[in-house]
Amino acid sequence: MRTSLLLVLALTLVLAACSSTPVAATATPMVSAAAPAAPNTQEATPKPSPVVQAVPAYLDPNSPIYKQRSIYFDYDAFTIKNEFNALIEQQANYLKAHPELEVRLEGNADERGGHEYNLALGQRRSESVKRALVIMGDGEKQLEAVSFGEEKPKVIGHDEASWTENRRVDFVYAMRK
Repeated sequence: MRTSLLLVLALTLVLAACSSTPVAATATPMVSAAAPAAPNTQEATPKPSPVVQAVPAYLDPNSPIYKQRSIYFDYDAFTIKNEFNALIEQQANYLKAHPELEVRLEGNADERGGHEYNLALGQRRSESVKRALVIMGDGEKQLEAVSFGEEKPKVIGHDEASWTENRRVDFVYAMRK
């Protein structure tokens, strides 16, 4: 009988050591061979799956809408080059499919020319892109043409490569108010 009691006590201590809940030490150990172990309810409760939300194309760095959002212009010009027609069509289709969005067309110029002249040139560039989008069926209420002149350069530099990058219109998307 004594051996059985020692065996039961040893098994109880081993099982208590394996338990994730600490066992309080008592002066008189109570051993009951008939009591089954309580189920662990924490393991039985399923954990909720993380919610995966799709990122809109205008915010997704892998999307063509995000990657191709600038139209570049020749020096002292606001005529859209033929090479950007597909980009404008792509942006126009995206806007038509998402009436909840609006886009600000930010016209820019390089550093050459006076401040007022560059603001006016940037505005003419953004308005030419706006007209092209309206012709393709976009609503004017989704479009805003603004100019930053030479105030928001994409590349800092005083050479043709820098100026080429700065003569542009950028598409900047936002939710409609």
